[in-house]
Formats: sequence, structure tokens, C-alpha cells
Amino acid sequence: MRVVRVTRFGDPDVLVAGEAPDPVAGPGQVLVGVEVAEINFVETQLRRGITPGPPLPEPPYIPGGGVAGRVVSVGEGVDPLWEGRRVVTDTTGGNAELAVAAAANLIAVPQGLGLPEAAALLHDGSTAVGLVENAGIRAGEWVLVEAAGGGLGSLLVQLARAAGARVVGAARGPGKLDLARDLGAEVVVDYSETGWTEHVREATGGAGPDVVFDGVGGQIGWEAFQVTARGGRFSVHGASSGQATVITPQDAERRGVTVIGLEQLMGMSTGGRQRIEHALAQAAQGRLRPVIGRTFPLERAAEAHAAMESRSVLGKTLLMI
Repeated sequence: MRVVRVTRFGDPDVLVAGEAPDPVAGPGQVLVGVEVAEINFVETQLRRGITPGPPLPEPPYIPGGGVAGRVVSVGEGVDPLWEGRRVVTDTTGGNAELAVAAAANLIAVPQGLGLPEAAALLHDGSTAVGLVENAGIRAGEWVLVEAAGGGLGSLLVQLARAAGARVVGAARGPGKLDLARDLGAEVVVDYSETGWTEHVREATGGAGPDVVFDGVGGQIGWEAFQVTARGGRFSVHGASSGQATVITPQDAERRGVTVIGLEQLMGMSTGGRQRIEHALAQAAQGRLRPVIGRTFPLERAAEAHAAMESRSVLGKTLLMI
């Protein structure tokens, strides 16, 4: 089968296309014919030998943690009715034509939803739903979403809006700002511009946002924390800048802000299946729109990683197998 491997830690060019033996499903497993592999930003960091949390894999390895496709065979003890069904699932080595997955992790793709859209929602949809639940958004509150033009951020804009919030979408560049506005952000700000938080403060009547979704970290995350409303919630879920926002208990107490830290992601292992199914159902009904910015064939995985790291892609980046 065709695969892509990370041959060593480094720039996108360490991703090299090649061949590998076809895997076989063992007991309790299925073999998925991969049609779409999703890429998240953490994968680009792991490829560089940097980890925001997950353990570093040892090169050479086949990247890819989530796929969409059809079940082509089942192992011992697995219901044969899974064969031929469209599914999304967590796996390892998903940047390949075939991937082994635990039958317990399979989630059927609803009728009317495409496999690319399902792949785009596998991880980001579950995370977005969990983050919104944890933040406890109330109708009428102001919510600031960082990286609002990305795969996860674009979902957070929609879910916050659906919860009755007034949304400020923060991103870099006019294309991503236009997207955030199209998805329901009432106000958009470019955080590459000096003084961007003053625009946020003015838009929220001087009080600042009640909820901040921080997926960028670094200086942008710290500046967003500084403008969070007293009594508000600052929810950390990522570090695309390379460093998570560090908020000490003293900082939080001084500002009167509740910090929901990165550890919340570990807690999302509970109930994850229900959140994914909810996101897929919402998308199938047209209530949630996964934004797919660019797709690349498997052999051009290096270009896909480079596009993500350049911040030039709107929404989600996918590999088509």
C-alpha cells in the first residue's frame, strides 16, 4: 500500500512517500480503506520533534491519527455488518491507503454527510463541542475565538453563536476574517495588528469578552487573557504559536478570571464518542459547517504540512488518498 513517512524530525520535506506491506485486522479490529486523512496542527509540531503534550513518536513513522473511509475487512469477534460501511475513526498511521482501527472506535458517518466533512469533524468537532460545554456559554455573552479562520476555530465560532453568544473572531489576514464573519462572528479583529485587543475591548462595551477560546498561546494568548472580562472564563486548548499561554493562579486571581487549562483536553476522553456523533449529526442536518480549505493527494503531504504552517489555509486541511 502507499504511505507517507516522517523519515526524521524536521521541516515538511521529511515527509516522504513510499510503500508498506498491507496491514491485517486482528481480533477486535477492522481494516479501513482510507479515503480521507485529517491533519491537525499538533501533527506538524510532532513532525518537528516538538510536543505540546502527546509523546513524541520515533522516526521513521507513518503519521495520521484520524481517517474516514470504508471498512474493507473485520477481524475475529467483530460484527461482519461493519464491512462496507462508511466510518470515521481514530487510528495510528492514517497517512496510508489502509489503516487498522479498533472496532470499538468506529463511528458510522450519517447519510448525507461526505467523508471529507466527516474527517474534518472527527477531532475538531469533538473538541469544539467539549470546549463549548466546559466554558458554559450563556446567551448574550461575548465570546472571543482565536484562530477563528482555522478548522477548530471556525467550528467554535458557529457553536458559540448557536449558544446565543455574540462572537468576536480573531485571526490573521482578510480571508480568515471574512470567513469568521460569514460563519457568524459579529466582530472580527486581526491579531497581527498592534493594539488589536483595544478593538476587542471597544466591541464589548469596554468590559472585554466573557469567554476566550485560546488556541494560539504565546503573546497573542497572553494579550487575550489581559482583555478577558472580570468574572470571565479563559479556555486554553492549543499552542499553535509554539508555546501555550501560561497563566499563574496569582494572575487569574488578580484579573478575577477562571482559567480552564489544557488539562481539559485529557478529560475529553470521556464522552468523546457522543460529542463526535453530535457534531456529525449537526453537520448532516446543515446546522454545523466544517470548513475545508484545501485538499492534497497523499503523496503531497509535505505540501499540506507547509500550507498549514504558513497559516495560509482557511479551515481544515485534508489528505485525499
